[in-house]
Amino acid sequence: MRMARILIISLTLVGLATAAENPKGKKYVKDTFSPAAAGKAAMGAAITQGTNTPSEWGQGAAGFAKRFGSAFGKHLVARGIKYPVSKAFHEEFGYERSTKAGFGPRMEHALISTVITRKTTTGKKTVAKGELAGAFGSGLISRLWQPASTRTVGLGFMSGGISLGVDAGGNVLREFWPEIRHPHSHNRAENLNTTPAQASVQTEAK
Repeated sequence: MRMARILIISLTLVGLATAAENPKGKKYVKDTFSPAAAGKAAMGAAITQGTNTPSEWGQGAAGFAKRFGSAFGKHLVARGIKYPVSKAFHEEFGYERSTKAGFGPRMEHALISTVITRKTTTGKKTVAKGELAGAFGSGLISRLWQPASTRTVGLGFMSGGISLGVDAGGNVLREFWPEIRHPHSHNRAENLNTTPAQASVQTEAK
C-alpha cells in the first residue's frame, strides 16, 4: 500500500512538472483536480459499492471511502501517465469538437478521438499513445492497492478498457452538449465555440 501511495504521488508530480512546461498545462491541472473528476470517482465508487466489488472492502461509509479513494487514485495515475506520454510523442491534448455536419459523422469523430489524436508538429493523425498508456497503465497499477480477489492482470486490463469507454462517453457528451443544452439552437458555428464545464466528464477508472 505504501508503494501505491508513492507511485500515485510520483506520477502526479511528474504530470504537474510536465504541465508547467506547456502553455496548455492549465488544462491538465483543471481536468485532474476538477469537481467533475471527483464526481466521476464518486459515481464509480457508488456503482462498485452497489455490486460490493471488491467484497473485501465491505459496505457502509468505510467501504465507500475505500472505493472512492481507489477510483480517484486511479484517475491521478492515469493523468500522471497520459500527459507526459502525450507530450513526449507531440500529441494534441484534449478533445476537439468535429467540424462536420450530421449525427453519424460527429458520433464517429467523438468515438474515434478516444484513441486517435493529432501530432502537434505536423497535424497528422496518430494513435493516442498517451490516452492508451494512461488507461491501461492506471488499470494495472491500481491492482497494487486492490485486495486479492481483484489483484489480477486480466482485471487490470479490463479496468483500462472501462476507462477508455468512459472517456469515449465523455467525448460524445462534449460533442453534442451545446445541442443538448440549447435544443432549439440551429447555429452550428456558434455551438462549435461552446465548451461548458458541465461536459468535463473524464476520464481516464480514467
